[in-house]
Amino acid sequence: MTTSPERDRDLVEMAWDPITRIVGSLGIYAKIDFKNREVAECYSTSSVFRGYSIFMRGKDPRDAHFITSRICGICGDNHATCSVYAQNMAYGVRPPQLGEWIINLGEAAEYMFDHNIFQENLVGVDYCEKMVRETNPGVLALAERTEAPHAGEHGYRTIADIMRSLNPLEGEFYREALNVSRTTREMFCLMEGRHVHPSTLYPGGVGTVATVQLFTDYMTRLMRYIEFMKRVVPMHDDLFDFFYEALPGYEQVGKRRVLLGCWGSFNDPRHCDFTYENMSDWGRKMFVSPGIIVDGKLITTDLVDINLGIRILLGSSYYEDWTDQEPFVTHDPLGNPVDIRHPWNQHTIPRPQKRDFNDKYSWVMSPRWFDGQNLLALDTGGGPLARLWVTALAGLVDIGYVKSTGHSVQINLPKTATLPEKTFEWKIPVRNGELLSNAIERNRARTYFQAYAAAAALHFAEQALREVHDGRTQTWEPFTVPDEAISCGFTEAVRGLLSHHMVIKDGKIANYHPYPPTPWNASVRDVHGTPGPYEDAVQNTPIFEENPPETFKGIDIMRTVRSFDPCLPCGVHMYLGDGKELRKLHSPHAFNPS
Repeated sequence: MTTSPERDRDLVEMAWDPITRIVGSLGIYAKIDFKNREVAECYSTSSVFRGYSIFMRGKDPRDAHFITSRICGICGDNHATCSVYAQNMAYGVRPPQLGEWIINLGEAAEYMFDHNIFQENLVGVDYCEKMVRETNPGVLALAERTEAPHAGEHGYRTIADIMRSLNPLEGEFYREALNVSRTTREMFCLMEGRHVHPSTLYPGGVGTVATVQLFTDYMTRLMRYIEFMKRVVPMHDDLFDFFYEALPGYEQVGKRRVLLGCWGSFNDPRHCDFTYENMSDWGRKMFVSPGIIVDGKLITTDLVDINLGIRILLGSSYYEDWTDQEPFVTHDPLGNPVDIRHPWNQHTIPRPQKRDFNDKYSWVMSPRWFDGQNLLALDTGGGPLARLWVTALAGLVDIGYVKSTGHSVQINLPKTATLPEKTFEWKIPVRNGELLSNAIERNRARTYFQAYAAAAALHFAEQALREVHDGRTQTWEPFTVPDEAISCGFTEAVRGLLSHHMVIKDGKIANYHPYPPTPWNASVRDVHGTPGPYEDAVQNTPIFEENPPETFKGIDIMRTVRSFDPCLPCGVHMYLGDGKELRKLHSPHAFNPS
């Protein structure tokens, strides 16, 4: 979108710090142009530093997944899984197929759990009747008069009825979603013992005792979830489509250039041997395809290329540079040169200082992906948007329940207790001839990926049961820790791409860097002045809220930020050492980025 000249603007400085309904260390500082109804500038900040990459050094590599699981109390199992993948590569161990099917079932349950609770109980509040009444009463009045196109499938007659069902604590659908979150956590615990820090997940496989009863218990809960999703997908389609019609131009809210990254998810144990040398091949066999999309085009599905292209920039973050340090890794196992700014070579050197929007203002670094010419500020689309978009274009997945067509993803849900078989198709979002990576489509993709994860889980459960019926019940393979190794793990955390990079020397961890989605999404202006995805998406956002500056809530800004599913613990990490106590004194500072 174009912006007005500075002389025609009426700029008001506003801050939302902390952003609510997420872990509270994310702040958004913005200049709002109320005259032209748009956001002029945005700065994303994180006030927390935790330092996992520092205190991982010197640890026994076998403890890596137990430690890194504690990076986050929301997606800890994603970190544990990614760490196990990196350890498998380092130790040269290939888990039994049954062990990998169990891990896939656990990760599928995590996607179902986390997306459900975030979408319905956190993001959903942004679109509920109470919020719309406070920010856009005219939209609510129209919603009362608008029949829901799929009312016969989800049971809500009008769009306003859907909005009322999302009201926190009292809305019918809000409460139902809370119950669903309980059963999906049970599904995870059946596979990996404990949620969110797995107790039966190890390098080499799992310690889960695989029985027919175990998978039957999982499947009974899964089928209830699938029945739930047959109502949820059409309900959200009705709600999100309504906002486009009620507020012409709303597709610009949270819109940014289509720069999406997905590292792939759900390994196929029939192909994945966890060797770096074969990573390009087994990566493409994942049930969620890895890839990078630039301006709507899929430019690679090669995990080796993806790995080598990662660069960690500093720019506006509170760290000292490390490029004068000796690199840990000069070449990857295939002989390709490794950049000094690659996570394998990164040093975390914190330098606390006063926040200055003209210089340093956040503890989040600025990951970028180098395509050979440009350092791209990729985002994850909240996770599902990138996963579905990459998988759709790659056209590599076809397991009956889910299929990528080259332009869409088909999700086939079988007959359940009270509902017939149902097929959903996620299509690459286009409106008025324009590809859309925006707030509405990030949220819509989250709903479709819940259905995708459930459908994929059906396939995983069938394969696991086949292993058990055929007598192949081994779930773990022994291994030894080498004196020296370099390795990486790639998967998708709930809210997007996740990689763990490890260097082992003398049998201990010499360097370890986890890169979850939050540093990518919440990254700040890098050394070249390129804003991070939150900043970029908010700066492109028009204002549709009806409130004047005095009572302005910033709902369009909040919808933009929360559409990425922000979770700041994964962005930055703290280490004090020697039992020191950290005390922080708060004092107000004027926001003045100009």
